[in-house]
Amino acid sequence: MSKQQFLITCCLIFSGSTLLAAGDGVKPKLQSSYELMSAENKAMQDDPSLNPAMFWVGDGEALWNKPSEKNNQSCASCHGDAKKSMRGVATVFPKMIKGSLQTLEGQINQCRAGAQGASSLAYESKELLSLTAYIANQSKGMPIAVKETPENQASLQKGRQSFYERMGQLNLSCAQCHEERAGLKLGGSPIPQGHPNAYPIYRLEWQTLGSLQRRLRNCMSGVRAQQYEYGSPEMAQLELFLAWRARGLPLESPGVRP
Repeated sequence: MSKQQFLITCCLIFSGSTLLAAGDGVKPKLQSSYELMSAENKAMQDDPSLNPAMFWVGDGEALWNKPSEKNNQSCASCHGDAKKSMRGVATVFPKMIKGSLQTLEGQINQCRAGAQGASSLAYESKELLSLTAYIANQSKGMPIAVKETPENQASLQKGRQSFYERMGQLNLSCAQCHEERAGLKLGGSPIPQGHPNAYPIYRLEWQTLGSLQRRLRNCMSGVRAQQYEYGSPEMAQLELFLAWRARGLPLESPGVRP
């Protein structure tokens, strides 16, 4: 389906008054988009020897142990064996750190600057995706554990507002697809609930690994809305709400998606 066809389909679906929302007002059971994939794609994700994202995980392990040129410090210098120290870490991000909301990618860059004297890694760069995938992979199978707290409440509310607010020339919100119409089809493909439990993902459409923020920007572009910048507070707030909304779902990182 071309982008133009996609936009026309969206307009037709959301301008109609007869289409029923999935669930008829009843909150559906949390469902990973993994459940909507073909058997072949599920097998690709499940088998480490078939999952293309594992190449990035391997690179991430090498970067974890690589000393910085500035001070000869590596991630392992502070955190030791990631298989132990990073177990469960990805389940609680985004989180408040010293009064600021931080995503996992943001915290990686913060550690690089503060502990290694190294420069920040660019979003969607191979290095940042590899480190993120490696760290997230240590929590695979563990439930997302982001909670609402007095400290993150304001950021969570802003993320919630972004999720439910209509945007772009098509005047659509995230919720209209991923809550009201989750389980229905768009262009022949099932609409997922939109949970972030498999990121970073190897998306077959991209033929590479990508972050949640890349996927969110794709959606914003699809409805012809102004995209949030990579690493922006707005992105972190939306990520926080999505993680809170998906709490309890097990992490699949790194996942495979069509």
